[in-house]
Amino acid sequence: MILFPISGYGVVSSTGFNKQEHQRQFMGWWPFKSKASAPRSNDPIRKDTRTWLEELQEICEKNFDKPEEARRIIRQLQVEWKDAVEANILDNTAAEGLQARAFRLLTCDDDVWMEMLDDLDFWKIGWRPFAEEESEN
Repeated sequence: MILFPISGYGVVSSTGFNKQEHQRQFMGWWPFKSKASAPRSNDPIRKDTRTWLEELQEICEKNFDKPEEARRIIRQLQVEWKDAVEANILDNTAAEGLQARAFRLLTCDDDVWMEMLDDLDFWKIGWRPFAEEESEN
């Protein structure tokens, strides 16, 4: 195949215009690469504690009228949290706080479920179940 460069338009061969061949031969210096050829980073996107907590709260609020569906999703989140701890993406302290909330949400009845969703202290970073028990005494 014989290639004939045409200024600014690509390459014309005996079979016609071939843009890919033009890019390969004349634009190897081009600083903009396609997304497919860009190197991918192996670093995971790290979520902070607030993001994990907001995700849990959002799931509960979206399913406020379907607590069983929310509980199913919370169980899936627990597996995700466990994997994140093992991969050092989520620290143990944050995981304990999320697990404590998940335990309360998974074990409460539907009436308490609605109260927990409305409890602003329950959704704050730093909430601990033992703080609740100490204030009752």
